Amino acid sequence: MASIVAPASSGGLANDVLLIAVPFPIPANEKWMADLEARYPGLKVRHVVQQVKFPMDPLPEELYDGVTILCTLLPIPSQTPLLQNVRLVQLMSAGADRWIGHELYQKPSVTFCTANGVHAPQIAEWVLGTWLMASHRFLDYHAEQQRQLFNRLTHLPITDSPGMRMGILGYGAIGRQCGRLAQALGMEVYAYTRSERATPAARRDDSYCVRGTGDPDGVVPTKWFHGPSRAAVDEFLAQDLDILVLSLPLTEATRHILGPAQFEILARNRTFVSNIARGAHIDSNALLAALREGKIRGAALDVADPEPLPEGHPLFTAPNVFITPHVSFQTPNLFGRITDLLETNLDKLSKGLPLINVMNKEHHY
Repeated sequence: MASIVAPASSGGLANDVLLIAVPFPIPANEKWMADLEARYPGLKVRHVVQQVKFPMDPLPEELYDGVTILCTLLPIPSQTPLLQNVRLVQLMSAGADRWIGHELYQKPSVTFCTANGVHAPQIAEWVLGTWLMASHRFLDYHAEQQRQLFNRLTHLPITDSPGMRMGILGYGAIGRQCGRLAQALGMEVYAYTRSERATPAARRDDSYCVRGTGDPDGVVPTKWFHGPSRAAVDEFLAQDLDILVLSLPLTEATRHILGPAQFEILARNRTFVSNIARGAHIDSNALLAALREGKIRGAALDVADPEPLPEGHPLFTAPNVFITPHVSFQTPNLFGRITDLLETNLDKLSKGLPLINVMNKEHHY
């Protein structure tokens, strides 16, 4: 993700008001906020617990007074007179699909930065954990344990990872950590990006990265694919993938990027599908058919379409599927990573330096 110089004040952050609207209390928030204000004289910091719902309820108007920097998760209600001074929005999410129609997002003068990278370690562990669970039939053996039976399920195929091939559709921070872990298990990694990454310099990633994780130099994949067209995606899917990881942003171009035709391609190798991006990347009816007909060996879904998945939805009882309710991002380390990213960008903003994780508003990632 390219670094872009955001509007900066010559006097540091002396004229800025930072509103942090997050869905949880900030640990030791008073001291942390006081430390920020001491570090940047003149900066005012406010914090409010934002309820996780969409659309979000309006916040009290006094919280918006003079706000120039906003750190948040969900879009705040459009209140033009109260938002006219905002110049930077630091998201807590890796994607911005819910913000695309918002008045702040549409203003060229407002820079958006994602939280790309803060979720990568825990989500990659979810991806590899569910892959290993399926490959070694842990759920089947757990069912036998619940029946108090010490049975070897020799009729069920067990696979291990060396020599397998992981395809990562969207090689951002999460995809790079998935690739790192997969390589450690002996898997070959193929990467897909929208734009071509033909040189070592182009394959580098300058977005936020937790120390000791990821693939910042882009050296893990043995083969790279690219292109915005469905034909380019289909070529990637046809590479005899054993596991396909969806870790790309949701845009109109990527909505239902896996449909009936794509599952027919994946059926050639009975690919295992792991989706930790957005539920709408997959046509749910096509996924159901592929699972029921055994065209894919299974699926692990942390997201769904619709979401939340309503009670009684047929995906819950489809064969060889594991579903969690959009929780793969969870870790007690999350807020520390978000504040680290926010502080990094505040420091850069105060000095007029390029920010990190800046959104490309044309392609929405």
